[in-house]
Amino acid sequence: MRSPPPATLTGAACAVLCAPDPSDKVALTQTFAAAWRNGSLPALGDVAPPERPARLPRPVLKAPRDMPRRRAGGSAAGRIALLHAVAHIELNALDLAWDLIARFAAADLPRAFYDDWVAVASEEAKHHALVTRRLAALGAAYGDLPAHDGLWEAAQATAGGLLARLAVVPLVLEARGLDVTPDMIERMRSFGDDESAAILEILYAEEIDHVRAGFRWFSWECARRARVPATTYHDLVRHHYGGFLKLPFNRAAREAAGFPADFYAPLAER
Repeated sequence: MRSPPPATLTGAACAVLCAPDPSDKVALTQTFAAAWRNGSLPALGDVAPPERPARLPRPVLKAPRDMPRRRAGGSAAGRIALLHAVAHIELNALDLAWDLIARFAAADLPRAFYDDWVAVASEEAKHHALVTRRLAALGAAYGDLPAHDGLWEAAQATAGGLLARLAVVPLVLEARGLDVTPDMIERMRSFGDDESAAILEILYAEEIDHVRAGFRWFSWECARRARVPATTYHDLVRHHYGGFLKLPFNRAAREAAGFPADFYAPLAER
């Protein structure tokens, strides 16, 4: 017997988080995002999220240090490994957006905050679907390879505070995606895989908006708490992320997202 549809946004968020099948997460996300936009899911609610999102047995999750090195070059196996890693990142990003919505529903945030993160969840769902379809065209599937659990470890480390979550997830992890994706696009094109490159270009353009949303709400919350945004960011990254950020930075993309260098440049790896 099917459960009744959720009556609140936090209930919708938890329905996605508790769905183990990625295709169900994608479909539910698009259904709930449309309902939030058209007003048929009007209330925020207060349904608490699970500690971790539900997952199928595959892919096998490993610590980042235990992950096999991806094959270099343009072989089908190498391209599949790269796309599989991207699909995993996008699935985690989908869950992270919904977790942010449900976990901080009691934080007295404006409707626009939830509008932004529902939109992010919808785009992350689209990204995962695009990449998994490309994997299928290459004769592979999400779950065929192991994947690392580092993204959700970062979520757990920042579960206690909205500013910490915004500092680490959109403004460290997603910002890092802006740094590395252009090289991935060029590599795919050099391998003659224009289809994969075109998908990565979609992801790249939309992730700029996700970093912009992260910075907007990080700055908004700092202003509400009368905290200096840049120094608050430095303190939170040092405490929750080890303190240093990998070079090189894609300054053009970060600037397009409205993310100033005085936030991240002082934390560049030594």
